[in-house]
Amino acid sequence: MKKITIITALLFLGFVGFAQNHITRTGTIQFFSETDIENIEAINNQVSSVINTENGEIVFSVLMKAFTFEKALMQEHFNEKYVESEKFPKAKFKGKVTNFSLSDLTEKPKEFSITGSLLIHGVTKEINESIMLSKNNKNLIIGTSTFTVKPEDYSIEIPSIVRGNISKTIEIKVKMDYEKMD
Repeated sequence: MKKITIITALLFLGFVGFAQNHITRTGTIQFFSETDIENIEAINNQVSSVINTENGEIVFSVLMKAFTFEKALMQEHFNEKYVESEKFPKAKFKGKVTNFSLSDLTEKPKEFSITGSLLIHGVTKEINESIMLSKNNKNLIIGTSTFTVKPEDYSIEIPSIVRGNISKTIEIKVKMDYEKMD
């Protein structure tokens, strides 16, 4: 596990350089699909992310198999039939927080725009969303965001037999607590 953490950190360093960075390896991404037939919810507490506090560059790496579901069968179908985790093991985001300034952060969350490339299921899409950022008394940077994605935009095929069980848009909630990287 330590080896994976070191390799992940080195990959992030290659992207953001040796600037002032804050990192998390325990970020949370949760998604929710609501339909009349069935609600589907999953959570992943193993999200790695780095934010460069000098220029607002930000990267995320999400292991798809780390999403957990209430029902084991849902988790199996998610990994095998929909996101094909063996073929596409990670989702990634690489982007920038617009007009980011570390000195602007206080305990009261402030809204920023975040733009960049979101890679899911081998498909990359440009996104522009909002992110709330704050800094707590322990000097952690806290980031939260809620946005939606459409499985069809990422070539995720939903078989017609279960199409009514899965919403056409999936709500994604992100929460990161970044610590200063030494």
